[in-house]
Amino acid sequence: MVIRRIWAVLLAAAIFGVNGHAQVPALQGLTFNGDGALRNNQIHWPKGFEPEQADLFAHNEIDIQAGCEIVFSNLVDAETWPSWYSNSKDVKVLNTPDHRLRKNARISWETFGFHIDSHVWEFEANSRLGWLGEGKDVHAYHTFLLTKTPDGCHVVTEEVVKGPGAIQFREQRPNAMHEGHQLWLTTLKDRSEKH
Repeated sequence: MVIRRIWAVLLAAAIFGVNGHAQVPALQGLTFNGDGALRNNQIHWPKGFEPEQADLFAHNEIDIQAGCEIVFSNLVDAETWPSWYSNSKDVKVLNTPDHRLRKNARISWETFGFHIDSHVWEFEANSRLGWLGEGKDVHAYHTFLLTKTPDGCHVVTEEVVKGPGAIQFREQRPNAMHEGHQLWLTTLKDRSEKH
């Protein structure tokens, strides 16, 4: 319940900002809300999904005081996401016997109000996880890069979204994807550190 309240506050802030007025996305070259300037040069992008081609882009990162193997295990256990990440619903891994993500796994789920059909494009245990997704008027690539640190694991997540739905989403809720991904990383940190 607390996470739902936090999400509602973040969503309201993303839509209306602090002064109660809808915000216009700040385009700085090819960036939205400054996220493009923070792009990680170690991310592998599928052809056609480079950030320069994005209609919507988000970059988020966090340090987690747990091993990358624990963090990765939480990420690949996709059907449990809704229990700890409130911006995901009805997650089903369709073609793996243990319902966990792996290379070429297919996912049916809802996020940011979109139904998305995804498939895992990149999978390197405890290091890289990325999936291509398609929904109504949107095509996306979302990726996680995990790097071992002396205190645990540094996680970067970036997403490129293209299409009319992405443009409309950016115009109506310019900060929502960044805020939603920050919530995902924050709850991933909490879950992984309690493991």
